[in-house]
Amino acid sequence: MEYNLADLFESVVDAVPDREALVYLDHPGTGAERRLTYAELDAAANRIGHHLLDSGIRPGEHLGLHLYNGVEYLQTVLGCLKARIVPVNVNYRYVEEELVYLYRDADLVAVVFDAEFADRVAAARPRAERLRHLVRVGADGPPGLPFAQAEAAGSPERGFPARSGDDQFIIYTGGTTGMPKGVMWRQEDLFFAGLGGGAPTGEPVKKPEELAERVAAGGSGITFFPAPPLMHGTSTLTAFIGFNFGQRVVLHRKFVPEEVLRTIEKEKVSSISLVGDAMLRPLIDALGGPMKGTDCSSVFSVSSSGAIMSETVRRQFLDLMPHVMLLNNFGSSESGFNGTATDDSGPRRGFRIRVNSRTQVVDPATHEPVGVGEVGRVAQCGHVPLGYYNDPAKTAETFFEKDGRRWVLLGDMATVDKAGVVTVLGRGSQCINTGGEKVYPEEVEQALKSHPDVYDALVAGVPDAKWGHHVAAVVQLRDGAAPPSLDDIQAHCRTHLAGYKIPRQLVLTEAVRRSPSGKADYRWAREVAAAADA
Repeated sequence: MEYNLADLFESVVDAVPDREALVYLDHPGTGAERRLTYAELDAAANRIGHHLLDSGIRPGEHLGLHLYNGVEYLQTVLGCLKARIVPVNVNYRYVEEELVYLYRDADLVAVVFDAEFADRVAAARPRAERLRHLVRVGADGPPGLPFAQAEAAGSPERGFPARSGDDQFIIYTGGTTGMPKGVMWRQEDLFFAGLGGGAPTGEPVKKPEELAERVAAGGSGITFFPAPPLMHGTSTLTAFIGFNFGQRVVLHRKFVPEEVLRTIEKEKVSSISLVGDAMLRPLIDALGGPMKGTDCSSVFSVSSSGAIMSETVRRQFLDLMPHVMLLNNFGSSESGFNGTATDDSGPRRGFRIRVNSRTQVVDPATHEPVGVGEVGRVAQCGHVPLGYYNDPAKTAETFFEKDGRRWVLLGDMATVDKAGVVTVLGRGSQCINTGGEKVYPEEVEQALKSHPDVYDALVAGVPDAKWGHHVAAVVQLRDGAAPPSLDDIQAHCRTHLAGYKIPRQLVLTEAVRRSPSGKADYRWAREVAAAADA
């Protein structure tokens, strides 16, 4: 047995076959619940894995998951891993041209998709030359084989060829700039870097067999709730962390705050993962309003990855749920988990992280560690990806060898203090150069969100004849708030920020645009701010 995700999952199934593994509470078109034990989920994944192999898809080929959250998503991921087919996440908000790019860039030979995306899939398919097999979840009709038919055709037994820790798992990261990139992970590396080696907050396992031994020796009772879309890598990894513990994973098709709170109460959810203020704020509004009194006593942790939970929003949440531990985790599709923010992170001190031993802040040119207080880029060594699929140039820019170890250079700029605590300044690609000074949007956004009338905010640089660029704030107000003036916003920000970081432009918008997972859409923010300035 190796550190292969399918092997590890099967070992957990054999240890606790009758334990509940997956609960899905809004199955498409029915509103009905689905509950699967570990043995039932294993058999369901076997069926899909065998169907894919029987349909001529070969080990090592790539399958796209163009789906909302659901049993079918995780069932198909597991089926792919069992059959040594490489799963690839697809952003379900992509339109035809974006889908064509991803389908082709990822060399997809098969796609499992939700029926409501059928028109987009059908339109993109003729230009995706390698794509030869489609499976449709939900309403029947072209294109694609109905998922239920594919499932029924496959054997529920295992009987797959031997697997390897070298088998791949690809996570496409679309992000805020440019076209999406496929991060290629060996499964062994992903197990340790993204899943904590079977113990995210403790000692990683020392051999694959130890995972099932820990599950058998431990009890049940922990329920993980990944709230963002599973096509966001963090949510899928959260589900696998739950499986690696032999615990229960709860899913919703989409993020609806009131339904999330009802599920927390009903299913006694223990741990919730989400993405920043974009998801935490609506939960606060619901818990303080129509869902006031909901029993959330079972929750012991709420973690965010991919976006920061701001100090103001964290404080509001803890006023409602003081017993909960809030964790601002720092990581990426390229590095897995790097560390967790300190309690004193906020607008005044910045996003401060206690990083793991494999993380450093380095000079991007020399790859040597920077001195105390110097700005560099976050880098991680050890269990890192193989590179970007179909992009050798970007791979060469991002991954490097040093002292016989492989490293990944992240896009985040940071400093490090004498105690080794890293302060993340923001993405270098989003940095605003105004009058020769560098301003990182995330820092200004934290200050803006501490204003009592600001619900959400993004910050972008707009070309400026005098300063090169000026700092522009695109702001969504709280319901019922009176529109503030630029002077009001500037006066508030001056209590948190140096003068050159203060927004010189204020644009009010009905809603700040973010991805389904809550990540910032900086391209949109720049366009909105530039149009308003013009």
